[in-house]
Amino acid sequence: MGINNKPLSPSKETSHCTSLFLLMVLLVLLQFHFGASELQLNYYSTSCPHAEAIIKDQVTKLYNEHGNTAVSWLRTIFHDCIVKSCDASILLDTDKIHGIESEKDSIRNFGMRNFKYINTIKKSIENACPSTVSCADIVALVARDGIKLLGGPYIEMKTGRRDTRESYASVVEALIPDPNASLTTALSRFQSIGIDTEGTVALLGAHSVGRTHCVNLVARLYPTPDPTLDPAYASYLKGRCPTPNPDPKDVLYARNDRETPMILDNMYYKNVMNHKGILHVDQELVSDPTTLPIVKKMAADNSYFHEQFSRALLLLSENNPLTGDQGEIRKDCRYINNS
Repeated sequence: MGINNKPLSPSKETSHCTSLFLLMVLLVLLQFHFGASELQLNYYSTSCPHAEAIIKDQVTKLYNEHGNTAVSWLRTIFHDCIVKSCDASILLDTDKIHGIESEKDSIRNFGMRNFKYINTIKKSIENACPSTVSCADIVALVARDGIKLLGGPYIEMKTGRRDTRESYASVVEALIPDPNASLTTALSRFQSIGIDTEGTVALLGAHSVGRTHCVNLVARLYPTPDPTLDPAYASYLKGRCPTPNPDPKDVLYARNDRETPMILDNMYYKNVMNHKGILHVDQELVSDPTTLPIVKKMAADNSYFHEQFSRALLLLSENNPLTGDQGEIRKDCRYINNS
């Protein structure tokens, strides 16, 4: 069979060149995508071999002194990673010199605390391995160790994240669902970063620990209690939040789970099935036909809840991280490095 040496027509040649160009562009984009998400287990095994042990020791020490720190670490990873990237943007303080407006000041981050202890941990790491371990990885690892101390699963966290040099304060309110948002809004927001319905239901189980400030729940109590609330539970909440207009400075709150308030377990799902969901989104889980079967399964099986929680938290913790030569390794988690 002879070889056809007939030259391509101009139109075919143009089409051929266009296809090659598009293929090259696709390969470059794929390389960028994989490079931007290149995290690995034990990333610091050579550069700072004791990093994870130092962090675990500090987390345990702080938990023994201030048990609520473990809950703070869980909330911090949520509020950092759901806003564009897991890059420690939430840790930045306002810095007028560098044009940084802190995300901590957003109403969505009202009541968040214990940030100062992140820097305590960072100092311990800096003493051992200067300018090596990122604040973004510290956020991930303290959450891992805090979850375990709260009776939750041990989650193998990959590392290798780098820290952003910018704040996303202007978009925090758009990217973190309002405490009184609907379940549809919550599902949509988590799905936008690759977390499915089952994973979102599991992540809401984080409401099994900690507390909710009255400013975020009085809408369900006044002027009349939400009819989906158990009457006795509504009375308890009104006792904790006696006014429809609480002063934020008073820090009035109610425990998310009265039975096991410091254990990350499936009591949350049992509570919502008994009409004791503290937020509107919690109670909606049992009125939505797509989430109710998942709630029932998690209420009946704590291991299943932990399994799905681990899966979803890993997805959240790996949301669009900075890696390679992106961003920086901050020396102080509160401020970007001087250029």
